[in-house]
Amino acid sequence: MIIGIPKEIAVRGGLEEKRVSVSPAAAKDLTSVGIQVLVESGAGEGAHFADEEYRGAGAVIVYSKEEAYRRADIVVKVQVPLPDEWDYLHEEQALFGFLMVGASPPFAQLLLDRRVTSIGMELVEREDGTHPLQRPMSKIAGKMAPQIAGRLLQGNVKGGRGILLGGIEGIPPAEVVIVGAGTLGSSAARSFAGLGCSVHVIDKDVRQLEKVAADTRGVITLLYNQQNMAKAAGFADVLITAVQLPGEKTPVLVDRGMVKSMRAGSAILDFSIDQGGAVETSRLTPNEDHAFTLDGVIHFGVPNVPSWVPRTSSHALSNVLLPHLVEMGRKGIAAALEELPELRKGVCTFNGYATRPHLPSEGKGYQPVEQLLEEGR
Repeated sequence: MIIGIPKEIAVRGGLEEKRVSVSPAAAKDLTSVGIQVLVESGAGEGAHFADEEYRGAGAVIVYSKEEAYRRADIVVKVQVPLPDEWDYLHEEQALFGFLMVGASPPFAQLLLDRRVTSIGMELVEREDGTHPLQRPMSKIAGKMAPQIAGRLLQGNVKGGRGILLGGIEGIPPAEVVIVGAGTLGSSAARSFAGLGCSVHVIDKDVRQLEKVAADTRGVITLLYNQQNMAKAAGFADVLITAVQLPGEKTPVLVDRGMVKSMRAGSAILDFSIDQGGAVETSRLTPNEDHAFTLDGVIHFGVPNVPSWVPRTSSHALSNVLLPHLVEMGRKGIAAALEELPELRKGVCTFNGYATRPHLPSEGKGYQPVEQLLEEGR
């Protein structure tokens, strides 16, 4: 079995992706069990992994993106392939990455036409409802939120309110409102609370609120409804949306009226932007330089913040990917899917069929992957 690691290229809006899906350490573990690893030259340079490190791990360096794709049984990426890469995908191949297949009908149709098995990392799900491959990226984004918010609130950057997040004696800290008490929201809540901020977390799930309250001392929790959301927006210095519905578009939870009620120079960090955004006034911002001000409020909508710390993120992603890649590499794609329920949850297309109801199917309808695996025996 051959695993191919192409070099990531610029994604939507010109945002550079510096992460790599497999680190040299993970490559060594794969090659040690007899799995061949092809790495496109320069694939790890954004995370400061040199080609020589991959060679030392037993990987083979290839010098074209086409070779990294065409020779591979399993292509492992971070971001969805761009149209320039689509022609390299071929039948009986598996594609593994943060694919967001439902966001691009032409790409979804290509995967069906080429009979590619596509597995969205964002969709891999355990029995307890957690998403083990998305989780470390969400934690990293949450930990980075105070760094980003602190810069945006500086008066010399984007016209921020000019306040210090944690305040000092005699001067209150920033009021931080976080919408979503999942992994990203909880991580952000701990990080802001650690700086001394006044932190409010809003969610529709009381159990999630109970968990974040138990994990982080001093956090104020609110059940999501229009009244509570509008009230919180009115006093927020920082408003963070951290809501994700795997495989679906994020609903708008903060409307323009709420944005208009926010104080001038306050900041919105919409971490839901890669699935459409949870704030009505948000739009994709390729990097922090493109943060924009609307209705007096700074808007930040960078879709893959963990790429700003690519070495940490690449190690974290490799750590959680490795067990799945070992199983797929040793047993084959179909056998690994049969044995790993959480991996099956991530399958979007298989053997020319859509395995999720929201994907195009050319009249075939979608077929659960379990049924397709049974039929293929």
